[in-house]
Amino acid sequence: MEKVYLSSNSSLTVILLMGLIFIVLGHFNRKKKLDNSYYIVGDRNENTFALTSSISASALGAWILFGPASAATWGGIGAVTGYALGTAAPMLFLYNFGPKIRKELPKGLSLTEFIDKRFGKIVLKICLFLIIFYLTIFLIAEITAISSLLKYISNTPLWKTSALTLLICLTYILKGGFKLSIETDKYQFIFLSIIIILSIYFILGNLGSSSWDLIKNKSSNLIDKDYIPNYTAFLTFFIAVAATNLFHQGNWQRVFSAKNNNILKTSLIYSSIITFAIVFWFGYTGLISISINSEIVPDLAFFEIMLKNQNLVIVLAILILAISLTLSTIDTLINAISSVFIINGRDLNKNINKKNIKIKSNYIIIIICLITFIISSKGLSILYLFLLADLFCCAAVITIFYGFFNKSINTKIATVSITSGLISGVLFFPNQNFKSSILIGNIISENYINNFILSNLLFISFMVAILIPLLILLIYSLRNSFK
Repeated sequence: MEKVYLSSNSSLTVILLMGLIFIVLGHFNRKKKLDNSYYIVGDRNENTFALTSSISASALGAWILFGPASAATWGGIGAVTGYALGTAAPMLFLYNFGPKIRKELPKGLSLTEFIDKRFGKIVLKICLFLIIFYLTIFLIAEITAISSLLKYISNTPLWKTSALTLLICLTYILKGGFKLSIETDKYQFIFLSIIIILSIYFILGNLGSSSWDLIKNKSSNLIDKDYIPNYTAFLTFFIAVAATNLFHQGNWQRVFSAKNNNILKTSLIYSSIITFAIVFWFGYTGLISISINSEIVPDLAFFEIMLKNQNLVIVLAILILAISLTLSTIDTLINAISSVFIINGRDLNKNINKKNIKIKSNYIIIIICLITFIISSKGLSILYLFLLADLFCCAAVITIFYGFFNKSINTKIATVSITSGLISGVLFFPNQNFKSSILIGNIISENYINNFILSNLLFISFMVAILIPLLILLIYSLRNSFK
C-alpha cells in the first residue's frame, strides 16, 4: 500500500468527471413523470443490445477487479472456473425460467410477486429479508471496492471515495429509475469492454512467454488435478454466485423489461458468454500474479500486474474501468432495492400509504446508503462480504425454485427448509481467518473435528446450506407420494 500512483485530488477528479458524464446522460434520458411501474421496469420494450449491455454491465461490478483474482490465489483454476460459471449460470437459468415467470405474471415487476403468490406472506417476508440483505451487502462491497482501489493508487481516504461515489449515483438514479439505469449501462458497458480488451493485450503482451507455462512452472499446484481446493473452490463459488444472482432484483427487472421472449433469451445467452469470459479473465490474472510474486496481497493481484510499471495512462484506464463498473452496478442496486420497497412495502408495514410509497422508499435508500458509507469506510474484505450474502441466498434457492415445479411444497415446509438451511449454514460459516466458525472452534473444539472439515469450512457451510433444505424437501415429497 506504500506506492502512490496518482494524487488523491486527481483520482477524485476523475471519478467526479465520470460521474458528471452519467449525470448529464441521465438528465437527457430522464422521463419527467414516472409512475411506479415505469420506475421499476421502464416501458417493457428493451431491445437485444440494451438488454445485453445492461445485464452484463450490472453483473460486472468493481468486485471483479478484486474477488476472482483473490480467490484464484488460493483456490486455483477451480475457483476461477467456478466463479466465472457461477456468474454466467443464472442467466442460463433465466433463459428457461424467465419466460415462464413472464407468462404467469405478464405485468410482473419482481420475483417477490411470484413468491407471494406461490408461498404466501411468511416465506415472502423471509425472502424479502434475504434479498434486501444481499443487495445491501452487494452495495457495500461495490463501494468498498472502489474506495479500496483509490486508497491503493492514490492513498485517498476510504470515506472520501465512498461519499463521492454514492452522491453521484443517488443524484441521477433516484429520479430517473430503471430506464435511466438501462441507458447509462450502454455507455458504461462500452467503456469497460474497451479497457478490459486492452488489459488482456497489455498483460499477455508483457509476459514474454506463455502465461500457462508461467503458472505451470511457478504455481503448478493451483492447476494440478490432485489439488483438492480446485474442486472445493469450484463448487463453493459456483453454488454461491449462481444461487445469489437468482435473487438479484435487478436481474428480474430486466427479465420483465424485455420487448419479447426472443429478445430476452438472446440477451441472456450473449450476457452469459460475456460475463463468463470477463470473470474468467480477471480470475486468471490472479494465477499469473501469484506466479510472478508469491507474496502478493490476494485482493490486489490484478493491480500488481497492471501497475507494475507505474504508467499514468494505465492508472487512469484502470480508474475509468473501476468507476464504470461501480456506477453501472450501484445504480442497478439502488434502483433494485428501491423497487423492492415500492412493490412490497405494504407487506412489511401495512401503515405505508400506497400514494407516497416511492418517497418512503427514497428515504430508506438514503438510510441504506448512510449505512453503506459507514461500513465501506472500514475497508472490510470484499470477497468475505460477498460470501456472507451468498450463504443467505443459498439457503433459500432450492426451496423457492424447486417449489415452482413441485406444487406440493407449501408455506410451512418452505419456511422450515429455508430457516434450517440458514441456521446450519451460519453455524459452519468461517470467520475472517477461515479457520473456525460458530460451531467449529467455539461450540465444538477443533480437536474433535476432521482435518478436511477444518480446512474447508467455507465449502462445508455452502454445501450444508444447500443440502439441508434439499433433503427436507425430498423427504417431504417422498412421504406425500406414499399417502
